Order: sequence, then C-alpha cells, then structure tokens
Amino acid sequence: MIDALPLILFLLIFILILFGFPVAFTLGGVSVLFGLFVFDIDFFYLLALRVYGTMNNYVLIAVPLFIYMGIMLEKSGLAESLLETMALLFGKFRGGLAIAVVVVGAMLAASTGIVGATVVTMGLISLPTMLKRGYSPELATGTIASSGTLGQIIPPSVVLVLLGSVLNVSVGDLFTAALVPGLGLVGCYLLYVIGMAYFRPQQAPPMPAQEIARFREGNMAGQVLKAFVLPFLLIVAVLGSIFAGIASPTEAAAVGAFGASLLTILQRKFTLKVLKEVMRETTHLTCMVFIILVGATAFALVFRGLEGDRYLVRLIEEANLTPTAFLAIVMIVVFIAGFFIDFIEIIFIIVPVVAPIFNRMGIDLIWIGILLALNLQTSFLSPPFGFSLFYLKGVAPPQITTNHLYRGIVPYIVIQLLFLALVILFPDIVTFLLD
Repeated sequence: MIDALPLILFLLIFILILFGFPVAFTLGGVSVLFGLFVFDIDFFYLLALRVYGTMNNYVLIAVPLFIYMGIMLEKSGLAESLLETMALLFGKFRGGLAIAVVVVGAMLAASTGIVGATVVTMGLISLPTMLKRGYSPELATGTIASSGTLGQIIPPSVVLVLLGSVLNVSVGDLFTAALVPGLGLVGCYLLYVIGMAYFRPQQAPPMPAQEIARFREGNMAGQVLKAFVLPFLLIVAVLGSIFAGIASPTEAAAVGAFGASLLTILQRKFTLKVLKEVMRETTHLTCMVFIILVGATAFALVFRGLEGDRYLVRLIEEANLTPTAFLAIVMIVVFIAGFFIDFIEIIFIIVPVVAPIFNRMGIDLIWIGILLALNLQTSFLSPPFGFSLFYLKGVAPPQITTNHLYRGIVPYIVIQLLFLALVILFPDIVTFLLD
C-alpha cells in the first residue's frame, strides 16, 4: 500500500483537474494535505526552500518577457499587415492565401511563441478573406488552426523555456534543436496546401487579378518592406543573439520585449492605454504560470519524498520495458492528456515524473524535449478538446461549424503524427545542429 501512495497522489490530482478544479491549487493543495497525512510537518520546511529556489531560477525570467513580446506584437498591428501583404504576394497562385497563412504563422511563431494570440489574430484577419475568395471552410480553418500552433515548437517558444526548466537542460540548446523540426513541419504544411490546390483547385482558388494589379501598382516595395522586414529583424535580434552565443535566452527575451515595444512605436500604435493592457495581460499570464509552478514544486517534493520516482523505475524494470516502449507509453499519455488539460499543466505534472526515468535510461533529454513539444502541439489540434479549435471557433463567422473545424484539422493531425514518428526514428533531425 505504501508503494502505491505516489501513484494514488498522481491519479487523485489528475482526476480532480479533469473535474475542473483549479490546477494550481489542486496541485499544491492536494500535495500538501497528502504530505501532512504521510510525513511530519517538519518535512514542509523544505517546501519553502524549494519554492524560493524555483523563483530564483534565472531562466524563468524569460517567460514574462516572451509573453510581453508576443502580446505587444499583437497590439502593434504588424500581424495584420503581414497577413495582408503575404496574401497579395502569393495571391496569384492557387492556394496562395493558404500558403501566406502558413508562412505568416511561422513568422508569428518565431516572433511571439504564444499560440492563443496567433490563432485568434489569424482567424480574425484571414478566415473571412479565405471564405470570401471561395476557399473550402475545411481547408481554411485547418490551415489557420495548425499554423497558429507553430509557436509551440518554433523558437522562441514559452513551451521550450518551461520544458528546459523542468528537464534541467539548456533552453538555448532546446531552441537550436527545435529549429530544424519547426521548419520541417512548416515545409510539410506547405506541401499539403500546394497538393490540395493542385488536385482540388476548386477548394483553393487564386485571388482576383484586379486586386493583385492594384497592389503592384501602389507602393508594393514599401509595403513589403514594412510588413516583412520589421518582424524579421525582431526574429534575427532574438534568435540570432542566442544562436551566435551573444545572449542567453533570458537576455534575448529582454531584447525581444524591447524590440516589440519599438516596433509598436514605429507603427504608431504605442499609447499609454496599450502599454497598460499589455502589462495587465502579461502579469495575468505570468502569475498563472508561476502559481502552477509553485503547486508543481509542492507536488514534486511530496512525490519524491514518497519515493515515487523509484517506484516508477521499479515498475518499469519489473515490466521489462525497453526505453522505446517507455517512450511510446509517455507519448501516448501526453497526447491523450493534451485533450483535457493545458500544456502548462502537462509540463509541470507529467514531465517531472518521467524525466528522471529517461535520464536513468540514458536517453537524450534535449531530444525528449523536442518530442514532447511536437506531441503537445499535436494535442492542441486534436478534436474534441483541441485548444486551438476553441480559439478559432470563438472568432469564426457563424457559418463555420464545429464539424468544419474537425474535418479541416484531421489532415494536419496526420501530418503532425507522421512528422513526430519521423523525428523518433531519426533523432539526428534534432541533434545534428548541436554536434
């Protein structure tokens, strides 16, 4: 019975979260009560030290800075300008609008790293235009929802920052390792869109020639420069400083926050009201992340105090699970959990439990981090509870049904799962930039 206590704790917390109890207070509250029941109260003097150590983690300073950068860019209007310009640049091709959405989704991912903001922004701007131009609702919604989640894997990603902290690996290495998988996934999306436009041209028609002609007759070069170059410079400033070894991810996040503010000023959208809104939203999201982190710290302390990690290792050894079999189980559990709970909870509940086991098995934790990020991205899209689908449905026109969203996203889920399998079979996709 004593051996089963860690498993009971884990299952109890998971069930309570599924019933809708607040994650942060469920994690921390149940863990503390469970610990009081099993241990002496002196055991919890360690909790204060653990929480203090977590709050002193230099890497986690990057979280509010990246969140600020993403929200400020959303307010700057650059996303809207970028989408409109890209749509006109690719508009003469069949599927050009969808290609523009994928490219812009990748650029916004590399600029913000915040999934909700990207999906909502692209849904508001591009979905009505795609429907007006004759795109099938399924292709339009699937492209927008999947492209909006690229912020999960393309650096700088808040997901990768949190994974780096929990896995105790370099966030800079995670960013570097995620670059090729992220761009590879973008390439797969583009191939699918181009294929659909070729084989089913009625679902992805080109834009009217008159609109494209008007765009080219105007200040085309200036519009492209303004829409494309400014976000690109921000991406180079943030990621370039990390990859060149000039700045740590935390320092690069500060560069990004400053750069996003500067771009908003250049767009003449920077006001005291905007600044207050950005700071309020940043504080709200940051507090949510960190209060969950405090609860997760309490959970980890009690779980390890109950020797839960040793219990799991013993279970795996007795079951004669190979590293590959254990990896498959973890990937399935994370995928299913992603239907019901947010990526933050998964990172702070499941990953700390399995990370020591992967480490003991001698599996590269950088590779595991990228696999988890890809997996979490896939679960963000999966019906019936995919968060991206809810974000998009909230801003979609009335004629877009939930059925359209579900049918449209299925091909992209298949692409994601095939790509995840590819990265599992060929780890060099992740590691070759680190060698």
